[in-house]
Amino acid sequence: MDIRDAVPTDWPSIYPIFAAVVATGQSYAYPPGLSSDAARLLWLGQERTVVAEIDGRIVGTAIMGPNRPGRGSHIATASFMVAPDAQGQGVGRALGIHMVDWAMTRGYRGIQFNAVVETNEPAVRLWRSLGFDVIGTVPGAFEHPEQGFVGLHIMFRSLTDGEPAVPDGVSAELQ
Repeated sequence: MDIRDAVPTDWPSIYPIFAAVVATGQSYAYPPGLSSDAARLLWLGQERTVVAEIDGRIVGTAIMGPNRPGRGSHIATASFMVAPDAQGQGVGRALGIHMVDWAMTRGYRGIQFNAVVETNEPAVRLWRSLGFDVIGTVPGAFEHPEQGFVGLHIMFRSLTDGEPAVPDGVSAELQ
């Protein structure tokens, strides 16, 4: 798997992933049915967008940058999407490890995910395995299409406590 910075010509391969993930209604609060142009502004308008490729095919993407401007810009944030047919193959883990390493090399003091849907158990499990903790949950903040109103976790990982980017026992082989 290769992870690289996205370029504008990647958008035709990123958008189907974006559209499929948003359409499930299970992990992102983006409105369904966003046009390609509207989605591109949301996804490619971040500080950094990357893609994960396997054999030249884009199978995942992530955006990353500061969680807040100014006095909050020392804490990073990110969002991740994996093609439905590539889920469970380590793409999200590889993107997550890449993002943590990137944030560390950029000098961020921590990483905060503002809205991890509590019922998205694979994501919560992944982030916990990479050293993130749930530091709070906003009850009923996400309208899940099958489970109704569920919580959104705020997850955090410090980057100043001397821990390696990849905790012991976590495989980075797909990176």
